[in-house]
Amino acid sequence: MSVFLKTVLVDEAIEKIQAIAPIPRTVLLPLESVSGRVLSEDIRADIDIPGFDRSVVDGYAVRSADTTGAGEAVPAMLMLTGRINMGEQASVQSSENGSCIYVPTGGEVPPEFDAVAMIEYCERIGETVLVKRSLAHGENVILCGEDFLAGETVLKSGHRIGPREMGVLAATGHSMVPVFGIPRIGIVSTGNELVPVTIVPTGSRVRDINSYLCSSYVEEAGCEPVLYGIVPDERDEFRRVVDSALTECDAVLISGGSSKDERDMTASVIAEHGEVLVHGIAIAPGKPTIIGHSGGVPVIGLPGHPASTLIVLKVIVRHLLDRMTGDQSTGPALITGKALENIPSLKGREEYVRVVVTDQGVKPLFGKSGLLNTLVGSDGLVKVPVGSEGVEEGDRVEVIPW
Repeated sequence: MSVFLKTVLVDEAIEKIQAIAPIPRTVLLPLESVSGRVLSEDIRADIDIPGFDRSVVDGYAVRSADTTGAGEAVPAMLMLTGRINMGEQASVQSSENGSCIYVPTGGEVPPEFDAVAMIEYCERIGETVLVKRSLAHGENVILCGEDFLAGETVLKSGHRIGPREMGVLAATGHSMVPVFGIPRIGIVSTGNELVPVTIVPTGSRVRDINSYLCSSYVEEAGCEPVLYGIVPDERDEFRRVVDSALTECDAVLISGGSSKDERDMTASVIAEHGEVLVHGIAIAPGKPTIIGHSGGVPVIGLPGHPASTLIVLKVIVRHLLDRMTGDQSTGPALITGKALENIPSLKGREEYVRVVVTDQGVKPLFGKSGLLNTLVGSDGLVKVPVGSEGVEEGDRVEVIPW
C-alpha cells in the first residue's frame, strides 16, 4: 500500500462514512436526565394544551362586542361581577351583557367571554370598569388546544433536547423519555514525536494536541470520548491498542499515521482487521484521511496536523457521529457575507479556508494547515467547491461557523 488507493470526492466520502455508521440503540430515561440527548421516537401531546381558554395578560375578561367603539374619550363601561384566581376553574359568574370578570395572566377565561382587556387600558371605579379601547374576538386569549392538540406530534425523532424541548416534554407529561444511547468513540494518537501535555517538548517533539481536540469535538457531538493516549510508531503496540479500542468502543478515531510513507501503519492495520474503504479524499486540508471498518466498528484515520484534523471532523466525521447519535438537526445556521479578498484554490479538490467575519464582510485567514493561530483566530470556514478556482473579491460567500 505505497500509494493512495483512490482519492474520492468529499460527497462520496460522506456517503461511505454514513453507510458504516452503527444503528444507535434506544434507551428510556427519566425526564430530568435527558437534556442534551437525542429523541429516538416522535413525542405526542397526551392532552390538549392548554386544556382551557387562558388569558395571556392581567386584565378583565370581556365580551368583545361590548367594547366596540371604545376609546380614551368614550370608554366602554362594564360591571365587575367576579374574579378568577390562578388554578381555579372558571364558572358562570354573569351571563349579562355589559359585565366583566378579573382574570390574572395564565388564568382561565370563562366560556361566556371571548377577549381580555389589559389592565393598563382599563380604569376601575368601584364595581365599574372603564375599558378604553376596543377588543377583537380572541384578543389576549390562548384558546383550548391552541398550543398543542391531544395526539399531535410536538417533537420529532432525531431532535436534540435542549431547554425548550425539556419544557415541551414536561408539558406533555413525559416523565420517561425515549432517547438514543451515547456512542463511545475511541481516540488514539500515534507518533514517536508526541509527548504528553505535561512535558515540555525538546528537539523535534511536540505535545499531543489531537487527543484533546478530538475528545472535545466528540463530546460536543453528543458522544463519549475514550482516550487511549499516545501510541509510538511500533506496529505491535499500535495493533494492541487498536484491538482494545475496537472491542471497547462503537467507533475509533486514529490521529496521525494516515499519510503514505514507510511508517504508515493505520491503513494496513485497518485492512488486517476489516476493510479500508477510502484512503485519500479530494479535500484541502485533510487529503490523507482514511475511512474503514472492522467487525461493524468504523475506524477513521485522521491527519496529524490539528487544523486539518478539525476540518475533517467538521466536514466528514460529523456525518458519522450524527448517524450514531441519531441527531437529525441541521446544525448551526450559515453566515453569509461579501468576500473582502480573493480566495484562490486549485481545481480538483474541495478546499476549506479559515475566515474572519467582520461588519464589512468575510476576510480569509491564510495559513499552513499545522498552524493553531488560524484556528483560534478564525470564526469559521468558507468552502471552495471542487470545480472552482477560487472566490473573487466581492463575491457572496457562506461561512460554516466553528
